[in-house]
Amino acid sequence: MKVWRKLSGDRLQRDLATEVDEVLKTETTQHRIKVCIGTDSQVKGDITEFATAIVFLREGRGGFIFLNKYRSKRVFSLKERMLHEVSDSIETAYLLCPTFDKYHVEMEVHADINTDPQFQSNIAFKEAMGYILGMGYTFKAKPDAFASTYCANKVVK
Repeated sequence: MKVWRKLSGDRLQRDLATEVDEVLKTETTQHRIKVCIGTDSQVKGDITEFATAIVFLREGRGGFIFLNKYRSKRVFSLKERMLHEVSDSIETAYLLCPTFDKYHVEMEVHADINTDPQFQSNIAFKEAMGYILGMGYTFKAKPDAFASTYCANKVVK
């Protein structure tokens, strides 16, 4: 079971879909909301830590984040790890998509993958882009993928 938290560290009291529904019920009456979902990972010895961030942006009024973090003892190749990050983000987006549709909230999936072929993470760029776009989601990669590159990254660092 995934444990979702607020940026403050406070655990969400209900399941993620219910929490997001309650938040959007209130927020969409006051602000135009956009949601960005991204995952990052960090290898620490024989453990890989993954963190997924759901970033709620209030147009012109800041935002807030829900986070999930977990560890895996599985050994990943770089490409596998990049695609696992994307898979985590898509899994979260898929769960929440009906709620986003209900409140007419725009959503993007962010991949911590560099568009520049000189960087190692680019090895998974085409597959990640195809996976995200194939699911019907808006795709963003570095340097525009702040949900994964900055928000989720701060949790696994």
